[in-house]
Amino acid sequence: MFAWRDDTAGLVRAFTDRHGGRSVAPFAGLNLGAHVGDDAAAVAGNRALVEEATGLRTVWADQVHGADVIHVTPELLAADRSGTGAVGTGDAMVSDVPGVALGVLVADCTPVLVHDAAGPLVGVAHAGRPGMVAGVALRLVEAMRDLGATDLLATVGPSVCGRCYEVPDEMRADAAQVAPVSAAITWTGTPAIDVASGVVDQLRRADVPVEWVPGCAREDQALYSYRRDGRTGRFAGIIGRTA
Repeated sequence: MFAWRDDTAGLVRAFTDRHGGRSVAPFAGLNLGAHVGDDAAAVAGNRALVEEATGLRTVWADQVHGADVIHVTPELLAADRSGTGAVGTGDAMVSDVPGVALGVLVADCTPVLVHDAAGPLVGVAHAGRPGMVAGVALRLVEAMRDLGATDLLATVGPSVCGRCYEVPDEMRADAAQVAPVSAAITWTGTPAIDVASGVVDQLRRADVPVEWVPGCAREDQALYSYRRDGRTGRFAGIIGRTA
């Protein structure tokens, strides 16, 4: 169920894998994405399994590869009538509501978890290539600091590595203008982008220490990868406070 998990002092941080779920091929396993064509009951069951394991209600966003940040408040949670847990459209969320986890869905993109070591705020960001270029992780950091965070720490999860993310040369050049360290080459020497390296560099330049959990989604069969499989499920980054 979890590729990586750390529970410390009431803070739950985790990245899921595809083991132990109810979905069948091509989503076989713990698919948490409700937008990929999987059976809705299977996805709901998979999400319930994760909530049971963490002890936290998990909310999600309708992700669009942008940089908007959703502030998840008790009022927003009370207004959710979708039945899917989606609290709005955006690629980052921030909250200080105890007992609620924020979830971000990926299948190659970079999942980013951020928390304030000095306060209750937690946040997530979905950073694919467009999100990295748009600075979604930086927008999340800015939003959390505007809400009073003073000691931010980031956890960056598994994603497709630079060796496996082949792109046209012009696309790599565009990404490199924003994050020079993201320019990469594949196993065969063709142009590529290392999105996670770009995100980590952006966070460090914003004075946010980073813990980077290793793993390439395309290389690891335990993770969902759109680049590898095409039609597939989604794994997740999850963060929340128990109290």
